[in-house]
Amino acid sequence: MYRFLLTPRWWGINLFVVLAIPFCVFMGMWQLGRFEDRVQSHEQAEKQPDPSTRAAKPLDELLPVDKVTSGRPAVATGTYADQFLVPGRELDDRRGFYVLNLLRTDSGKALPVVRGWLPGSATGARVPAAPEGEVTVTGDLQASENSRSDGVNARGGLPGGQIGMISAATLVNLVPYDVYDAWVTLPEAEAGGTGGAMKPVPAAAPEGSGLDLKAFQNLGYTGEWFVFAGFVLFMWFRLVRREAEAERDIALGLVPEPEDPAAAPADPAAQEAPDDPAVPGAPEAARKAPAAP
Repeated sequence: MYRFLLTPRWWGINLFVVLAIPFCVFMGMWQLGRFEDRVQSHEQAEKQPDPSTRAAKPLDELLPVDKVTSGRPAVATGTYADQFLVPGRELDDRRGFYVLNLLRTDSGKALPVVRGWLPGSATGARVPAAPEGEVTVTGDLQASENSRSDGVNARGGLPGGQIGMISAATLVNLVPYDVYDAWVTLPEAEAGGTGGAMKPVPAAAPEGSGLDLKAFQNLGYTGEWFVFAGFVLFMWFRLVRREAEAERDIALGLVPEPEDPAAAPADPAAQEAPDDPAVPGAPEAARKAPAAP
């Protein structure tokens, strides 16, 4: 009954099933592993002490920024230079902008420093001037933003003096000196500005260390791949069952065999055409034959 499984058509179906199911299971396990890694990173981050409570260290000792050094207090000395506003940033459910200044250090490179946040629009806003002369700042270290960071405007088209992303790749095209691939946010912002006193911007958790939307997307993809594997197996069993039932019905004679077109009787009207010329359908020779005298 199941000899049809050895036909060329079913060889192709079987090969597809044999390859598709392990692939779906592998992809599901891979997505599940990504979710478990994020859960483990989140648990480890919760066990660690708050980075901002640890002792401050010189900036160069904490670079490059990773999950361990992100949020750690970093100390840098230099002179404030160019100032930029970062619009479209929310704080305490209010929309506003960051005030960012580049701190030129003795090494010649500049460190982006977010001095605080102000509500309202950044266009035409008046913000307090940065302190003059050499200053020493201590701020929570942060990695450069990217297109996936919250609040980032990667579309461009902002007015002069504004940036949509705090990153070395963005700032290096706007200033004639090198920029650190990191930035700091001051835990105690300065006062002033038309919007009132600037508020400090809290440090964000390092990317990939929490149970964010991406973690639950990995869990959802895990379920989808396993569902795909089950669907492939279900459809294969259904096709096999339908084919087996058809073979059984033919063997039991429940399905009539197709008729042979050659054995079908001819049209009686075509077989017995009348000889009378007056009768429609008579042979053409009979109609043209002359009448007897």
